[in-house]
Amino acid sequence: MTVRLAVIGLVASDLAASLAFYRRLGLVFPQGAEDQPHVEAELPGGLVLALDTEETIRSFHPGRQPATGAGRVSLAFRCDSPADVDARYEDLVAAGHHGELKPWDAFWGQRYAVVHDPDGNAVDLFAPLPSPAAE
Repeated sequence: MTVRLAVIGLVASDLAASLAFYRRLGLVFPQGAEDQPHVEAELPGGLVLALDTEETIRSFHPGRQPATGAGRVSLAFRCDSPADVDARYEDLVAAGHHGELKPWDAFWGQRYAVVHDPDGNAVDLFAPLPSPAAE
């Protein structure tokens, strides 16, 4: 049997804040999702990003203790262009989200930036840099 990654699940301490962050990034969640205990957004390529409230998780795992400190998950989103990396980073930081690494041209050939979601999870934004031959 072959396994394949199908769902990335995050526990949100404030579901409305997490939905606002990921919607601002461009993900589509159903209307009224703020009032639900579990919500999903389908990502290009078929993966699903699922958000659950702390209460939802405790409903089937009463002893679970939320992680403390910064998030332990990193999500990386490919943007349309290096300029799109810059624009999305600036938009999220202007909306009050913590910018961990300002956009920069990484030595591995990508425009790269890191911003944190409301729970402190790192959200990497990247896009390939134009090849020197294409300039």
